[in-house]
Parts: sequence; C-alpha cells; structure tokens
Amino acid sequence: MRLYILGTELKKARNALKEDRQALLKSDPSIETPADIRFHAGYRSLRLYRYAHAFYVAGFRNVSAFIHFISRVLYAVDIHPAAEIEPGVVVDHGMGVVIGSTAKVGSGTVIYHGVTLGAKNITTGKRHPQVGKNVFIGAGATLLGAINVGDGARIGAGSVVVEDVPPYSTVVGVPAKVVKQDCVKEVVA
Repeated sequence: MRLYILGTELKKARNALKEDRQALLKSDPSIETPADIRFHAGYRSLRLYRYAHAFYVAGFRNVSAFIHFISRVLYAVDIHPAAEIEPGVVVDHGMGVVIGSTAKVGSGTVIYHGVTLGAKNITTGKRHPQVGKNVFIGAGATLLGAINVGDGARIGAGSVVVEDVPPYSTVVGVPAKVVKQDCVKEVVA
C-alpha cells in the first residue's frame, strides 16, 4: 500500500515540478532558456522538497529526512517535508529559505532568499503561516505563527509579519503594517 501511495505522490511531484518550472520561466528574466533551470538553486531545492514530501506522505520518513538533509546541505534551504506547497511556486535564489512543517503556500507565490515561514512557539497543531495564492514575499521577510496571508498580498523585504495580512495588500516594516490595500490591478498585471 505504501508503494502505491508513493507512486501516486511521485506522479504529483513531477506534475507540480512542471508547473514550478513554468512559473520560474515566467517570473525570472535571468533565465534565458529552459536549460538554465538545471542550475537554479531555488528550483533545485524546491525539486528536492517535492520528492521529500512524496516520501513523507507515503510513510518513508527516513528517505524523506535524507532528501531534506541534502537540500539543506547543498542549497541552504530548509523546507520541511510535511509543509504543503502548491504547484507553480517560485523559490528565487533559495539561500536561507526556511518553511516550517505546518506551513502552506499557494500557487503562483514567489519567495525570495532569506525568507522564514516559522512558528512563534513550540506547540502542536497549526503553528506556521498559511500563505495564499499569488503572494510576493521579499528577501529576508519573516512570517511567524499561525497567521493567514491573503491571496495577492505583498510582503516587503525584511518585514516581520506576526498578524494576518489581508488579500491584495502590501505590508512592510518591523512589525509589518499595511501600507496599501486593494492592489488587485497591480498584482494581476
């Protein structure tokens, strides 16, 4: 049964990687050809996460932990295999990204280097951010706790977010405050 689940999860991972690849090609002008993706650290770390997640869901926790370890060593990216990342997410640059075990990230989201989706304290249950679709998270941003980040939101570089972020709004600062709301046209464009 676990092998059947693994096969299903690996197929999901491969399909998700296709969407991740397309999202990266669309969002990163430095990638001139699809072949350039082979050496993109953010994509490669996301690829390792997808396989670690498949093994995690199928119950092969030791294999999952080993793949997770490889991602941390090679790319300095720590995405827990239990985290839920929808297809079509971009991890740009990658270095220093940390995503906790109960975090969720929606499709179309772009995550820059040095971003943390972490917990405020050690507890059971949901303790990491739930990030909506098409969210931009700038370099060095820290999102802590079981907060919700609405679809289309923008998190400024270096911001520390400890409260919910409304959809289609921009937050910046330490602690992060809303500086712009209802930026639907800008996000969609």
